[in-house]
Amino acid sequence: MSSDFLKGSGRGLGAQSVPRAFTVEQANQSLPLVRRILRDVVTQYRLVERIQKRRRRLACQQRLDELKAVEARGMEAARRLSDLLGELVSIGCEVRDYQRGCVDFPAMRNGREVYLCWKLSEDAVAFWHERHAGEVGRRPIHSES
Repeated sequence: MSSDFLKGSGRGLGAQSVPRAFTVEQANQSLPLVRRILRDVVTQYRLVERIQKRRRRLACQQRLDELKAVEARGMEAARRLSDLLGELVSIGCEVRDYQRGCVDFPAMRNGREVYLCWKLSEDAVAFWHERHAGEVGRRPIHSES
């Protein structure tokens, strides 16, 4: 996440949850809640980015009165985003893409720590990847190894 507002918010972004390994069933059972929160994350992230762009424009134009108000809005939007991210962390999943809405669920596969991965555009958790591989390493859950 690249927003200047988020750099100083100090809430939720650095929070770590207790490591948890999800089964595919557990991850899918959590999707109704995760989906609602992640939709809000995507919306809130877009708002933060729009406010950030406006803030930069106003700073370049030296419109200080407007800049102060926009900065206050930006900080509030960043706090809300941070709170939403904290909710996902408390569930045990990790947000990977704020714009498209992608999350990973820690899991075990053949004795290895991996991630089950899911996107807002998908109906269910149906892919996994090695912890170091990221989205490019996505494989169907029901394939061999």
